[in-house]
Amino acid sequence: MPVSRKPVVVGAPKRVGKSAASGQVAEPKAATRGTAKRSTAAAPAASLDAAEAKARILATIRAIPRGQVAGYGEVAARAGLPGRARLVARILGGNEDPQLPWHRVLRSDGGIAMPEGSRGWREQSQRLRAEGVRVERGRVKRAKPEAALDAALWGPR
Repeated sequence: MPVSRKPVVVGAPKRVGKSAASGQVAEPKAATRGTAKRSTAAAPAASLDAAEAKARILATIRAIPRGQVAGYGEVAARAGLPGRARLVARILGGNEDPQLPWHRVLRSDGGIAMPEGSRGWREQSQRLRAEGVRVERGRVKRAKPEAALDAALWGPR
């Protein structure tokens, strides 16, 4: 049986006391995490409007070289929007630009994110193969990207 969830409103005042009828209101707590200043040149994801986020994602996809692929999450991270893989998928799903190399974006496991055998799946496989990418059973084998410079330099070999 599905579990119903109540919507959560962040920052809304909460009622305190034994009953909501008491009328007492608690102030929202101040954030304690994530208050450190960022030293990156890109604006944080929270301060971007939808048009700028879309432009960043499309520019990142256009920058993927011919014959190479990237995951939805990698595209989001490169665009300065870490954790926004679903946004990348949504933007690609609504894309109408025939020049955009959408076929170079795959799932994190290297798989094509369309139903196997569908028209889109066949087209993406065909486009990748035309660029010299090896596609086997709807997947592209690729090395896992290093998470950080320290991991690349000091990680196990």
